[in-house]
Amino acid sequence: MGKVCLECGEKIVGRADKKFCSDYCRNAYNNKVNKESRNLVRNVNNRLKKNYNILSNLNESGKTKVSKSRLLDANFDFNYITSIYTTKTGNTYFYVYDQGYLPLDGDFYLLIKKET
Repeated sequence: MGKVCLECGEKIVGRADKKFCSDYCRNAYNNKVNKESRNLVRNVNNRLKKNYNILSNLNESGKTKVSKSRLLDANFDFNYITSIYTTKTGNTYFYVYDQGYLPLDGDFYLLIKKET
């Protein structure tokens, strides 16, 4: 009995170390195996894009003060950021790519755009 394709079970013809009968089966098999990790990455990237768009839309001038409720109303998720920057004075800015925010007193946030 010869080797069979890991995806479809068809008999494999060719090299001794071959695992799949075709490129289609190889791709289908690998897509199934990697599905969960790709979904996680896709979901995180979608959340980051949404947060970025919210910050961009609320911060048209490059520097704006907004309330926390306004961010939450737009479905901003504070758990998804790309970087943190702490100044010499101890202020901590949270960034989603080049759009950032600084928590202020009284549930307000200073939105800023990092100059590149």
